[in-house]
Amino acid sequence: MKITYVARKVNLRDNFKDRVEQKLSKFSKIFSENAEATVVVTLEKNRQKVEITIKDNSMVFRAESTMLEMNDALDKVIDLISGQLRKHKTRLSKRIKTGSIDDLFTAPEEDVTMDDEEDLDIVRRKQIPVKPVSVEEAILQMEMVGHQFYMFLNADTNLINVVYIRKDGSYGLLEPADD
Repeated sequence: MKITYVARKVNLRDNFKDRVEQKLSKFSKIFSENAEATVVVTLEKNRQKVEITIKDNSMVFRAESTMLEMNDALDKVIDLISGQLRKHKTRLSKRIKTGSIDDLFTAPEEDVTMDDEEDLDIVRRKQIPVKPVSVEEAILQMEMVGHQFYMFLNADTNLINVVYIRKDGSYGLLEPADD
């Protein structure tokens, strides 16, 4: 696993980097050799924030924690990623046992339009790699990164789709219309 360190307003010591490598080494059985881990450490008002993002193929696991001590925050982040991996494994095994979950998806029923012309400011722009994945895999990715929606290239239709969490907790799927 390739590990990249980013330090913001703090200097990282070698013993912290060694500890990160030791903690992440227990995930070496799960991730391929091409996996990339990004460790971001930030000092925020006498508190240490540690973020770890692990990317492997189309899978993304991300966790962050803010504590007084950098090592305590690291331990919490490792625990969170371990929990995400267990949850992901459980979901995959359930999916294999129960079959497809395509029948859980409903198409959105209302069109969203803007009545008033407003100046909309884009405060952040993000580019994501688009790889063909199944709808189920996209849902797992969305939940792993903790977002309310996830854009992906549907492996079945080869079109850009979006999965999202509805207010009632079920999932929705946005597909381009055939015109």
